[in-house]
Amino acid sequence: MLVTTTNTVEGRRIVEYKGLVAGEAVTGANVVRDIFANIRDFFGGRSGAYEKVFRSSREAAIEDMMRNAQAAGANAVVGVDIDYEAVGRSGSILMATACGTAVVLE
Repeated sequence: MLVTTTNTVEGRRIVEYKGLVAGEAVTGANVVRDIFANIRDFFGGRSGAYEKVFRSSREAAIEDMMRNAQAAGANAVVGVDIDYEAVGRSGSILMATACGTAVVLE
């Protein structure tokens, strides 16, 4: 399945719009990861643990969106947008959402 952030696919014609599709992934952060991230923030540098969480959440949300598009009879999703949000009482839960328009390409 083709997934793109653009509204069109060069060289392909959209022959049918199946509608909006979305996928969500909710991931909780753990205490050990938070401690190491705080240490990393203090000394500087990238937080590999959190980067992994963001990456896996994004991939899970996209896969969920693709399953929904396939169930709708689409062979592509265009105009994809990915959003992240920290939720929960202490903001320790990451939610990733991917949404786009499910289409059938020629």
